[in-house]
Amino acid sequence: MKKIYCLNKISPIGLKVLPSTYEVTGNLDEAKAILVRSAIMHEMALQKSVLAVARAGAGVNNIPLDLYAKEGVVVFNTPGANANGVNELTIAGMLLAARDIYGGMKWVEANKEDVYINKTMEKAKSAFAGTELLGKTLGVLGIGAIGSKVIKAAYGLGMNIITFGSSQKTIDRQKPLLPSEVVYAKTIEEFYRASDYISLNAPLNSATRGMVNKEAFKEMKDGVILLNFARDALVNDDDLKEAITSGKVRKYVTDFPNHKTANMESVIAFPHLGASTAEAEDNCAKMA
Repeated sequence: MKKIYCLNKISPIGLKVLPSTYEVTGNLDEAKAILVRSAIMHEMALQKSVLAVARAGAGVNNIPLDLYAKEGVVVFNTPGANANGVNELTIAGMLLAARDIYGGMKWVEANKEDVYINKTMEKAKSAFAGTELLGKTLGVLGIGAIGSKVIKAAYGLGMNIITFGSSQKTIDRQKPLLPSEVVYAKTIEEFYRASDYISLNAPLNSATRGMVNKEAFKEMKDGVILLNFARDALVNDDDLKEAITSGKVRKYVTDFPNHKTANMESVIAFPHLGASTAEAEDNCAKMA
């Protein structure tokens, strides 16, 4: 019987599809394979018995790929399994940024003892006025499993779409599946200049790390809304703070808060909720 060790809580639905020759163990030392979600494995020494690591999710930044490759450990991930969950949270993030919904909710909570709240709110609500998505341009950086879903959802809300950052192979594969009105920018500058909203859907690698920096912000529209449901390190935090202070960035919506961004004004941050749906957890576990 082959032993599998779970570093994180894994959906029981996923574990049920394991072949009868596998079983979950509570002893890492006897494991042949490891199932992981978000646990950091970079400082983790594996037993020589471990043959494979399966990540129940798309990103593999929590796994030391080069080291495991040298040790002969095969690493799998589950691209696309959580795409709809991240897509829906991206749309929610756009709405929260466009309309000061959270500010309005906090006002209600602060004034809930006011017996005349139904009247006082009519005077207070102007402080939470926002803008609509209809007719605005969404720039989607990367049209993989998540980016393509974001495009379709935003297009359905009446937004114009421009995209950049995907390989020609990816474009050729996705283009027939996307609305014909989607614009494929030739340069990153064209992409930034056209976008009222920017959704980052690119992988984190040496080329994309810190790519949204001072130079990038210079090319963007004043008052742009930036959404990061891909990876924290795509954005240079110090340059972001400067862009927020100057008014270049109206709102920054992220699923990856850190100490800097969690303490910035005009930041809407979630505690890495993109794949935190029952459906996404089941899909990732089954695919892993």
